[in-house]
Amino acid sequence: MNARTRWTNTWLMLLVAGVWLASTLSMTAQVKSNTSETSHDATVETSVARGEVVYVSGNDLVVKMEDGTLRHINNVPESARATVDGKEIGIHDVKVGMKLEKTITTTTTPKTITTVQTVTGKVWHVNPPTSVILSLEDGTNQKFNIPKDQKFDVDGQKVDAWGLKKGMKISATKIVEEPVTQVEQEAKVSGQMPPPPPAPPAEAPILVAVAAPAPAAPAAPAELPKTGSPLVLIGLLGALSTAASFGLRVIRKG
Repeated sequence: MNARTRWTNTWLMLLVAGVWLASTLSMTAQVKSNTSETSHDATVETSVARGEVVYVSGNDLVVKMEDGTLRHINNVPESARATVDGKEIGIHDVKVGMKLEKTITTTTTPKTITTVQTVTGKVWHVNPPTSVILSLEDGTNQKFNIPKDQKFDVDGQKVDAWGLKKGMKISATKIVEEPVTQVEQEAKVSGQMPPPPPAPPAEAPILVAVAAPAPAAPAAPAELPKTGSPLVLIGLLGALSTAASFGLRVIRKG
């Protein structure tokens, strides 16, 4: 492919794109559209769920609810926050025994989206009751599908698709009302830290361990009493001597 051919193709692509863009803008400009939104009375519902943390590991925790059921909360996001004892905490600050309360406020607002489309032109061709081709103010023709029960304004009179004739200048307005419901939810988590363990009463007796005394050694056997002192022995010997002398005397007299 030579340079001239490439330039020719490029200009053709730009020309086609320009025509398509001009056509699109023209068609858009001919049909005027206006959208409005009307809000109605909102309803607010509040629900509260309470429980106690019985297990926590990383970003997972298990909460025992008021009715006794266990709720496993998996992969709590790092951005999740709770207000506990007036302080904002994250998932890694949650402790076993902590009391949690989750309040969910749901606001439901009914709304009506109203879209008004207006088009003005001359009838170029009509195919009642489904479609009509209009010649618009910029000289282009555009086909429009005719909604059921659509009315057209012709010289101040309302006619349906069967009353349209070629060359008539008409304007048509299409109003679409779409009911929608907007639901918004806001969740807040609050709680309390587990209470510290109770301190012992001030007047409680305090046990003091005292070492038991070592058992006493067995007593030495008592020393037997002596049979007599030396004085007693001397007296006994004197008595024996006297008795011997007395005996000798008796023998001599005999």
